[in-house]
Amino acid sequence: MNLLAWLAEVFTAHWVLPGGQTLLVREVVGNAFGLASALGGMRRRVWAWPVGIVGNGLLLTVFLGSILNPDHELPSLLGQAARQVMFISVAVYGWVRWRHAAAQGGHVTPRWAPWSARIGIVLVMVIGTVALTPVFRMLGSWEPVWADAWTFVGSLLATYGMARGWTEFWLIWIAVDVVGVPLLFGSGYYATGLMYVFYGAFTATGFVVWVRANRTRKPAVDTHLPPPQVQRPEDA
Repeated sequence: MNLLAWLAEVFTAHWVLPGGQTLLVREVVGNAFGLASALGGMRRRVWAWPVGIVGNGLLLTVFLGSILNPDHELPSLLGQAARQVMFISVAVYGWVRWRHAAAQGGHVTPRWAPWSARIGIVLVMVIGTVALTPVFRMLGSWEPVWADAWTFVGSLLATYGMARGWTEFWLIWIAVDVVGVPLLFGSGYYATGLMYVFYGAFTATGFVVWVRANRTRKPAVDTHLPPPQVQRPEDA
């Protein structure tokens, strides 16, 4: 077997589920990398970003569906595919930020986003979903297209929030999961749908962990403050 034939066999490897549905092996593997990345993110480990990039690359090929493979039975989810590209791009940004923090001898410190950022998150979530829905529909994405757009915009905001160290990013993931799970099951992507169900519980745990880390973080030292004045005995 030559290399190209072997790669083609690996690319199309799948299991047949009861009822005749197929489950791509690379969908399962890609989600396993995503889970490992989420675990690393909860523990604020730099390796979470490159591990996530590998999983995003695999899932990108999955959600492009029939675009890459005409014999692919599942529909193309362009929003889900685009979010993998977005994940990879934002992951590079997050990787650089977290590596810088590690070089300073620590981890990214969880903190609450300022109110201006919170308002911006809500506006981008709503406006982005409304704006992208007709675009994804025109490109032939799976209905309900608004759900595909919602998961894309929410994933962008959550990944950016994680890179910035904002604790709220876990809550954005929950909002993405609530809409994404029915969309994925309805379109036949069962492995990713089941992983999203698990992510829902996982992100709730991650939120609690980051809230606790935020409460127990050491206060920053202001090096610009003058040294404390020590009272001498003769001044008493």
